Amino acid sequence: MNTDSAFEALAHEQRRTLLLALLQSNPQDAGFESPTGHSVLTDAEQRVQTELYHVHLPTLEDDGYIEWNEKTDQIIKGPQFDEIRPLLECIASDGAE
Repeated sequence: MNTDSAFEALAHEQRRTLLLALLQSNPQDAGFESPTGHSVLTDAEQRVQTELYHVHLPTLEDDGYIEWNEKTDQIIKGPQFDEIRPLLECIASDGAE
């Protein structure tokens, strides 16, 4: 495991939330859908969405933790997801207590 990329992936709340959601789901059966266009977004929501699409999703995809279909907004576990799984399980179990 590339520890630096794993910790970088988990450093931001949006990336952690997305990876934890994938940990809890079975994306081979159904992909996790990213947040998509509400009819009217607040400025804050627009910034979050822009950051997600232009920073967080590409970062996670480049590291191989997710596969992202930009046309359908489908996100599934990537080929390197199992490398980060132990850290995600630790985070998930810590939050459950």
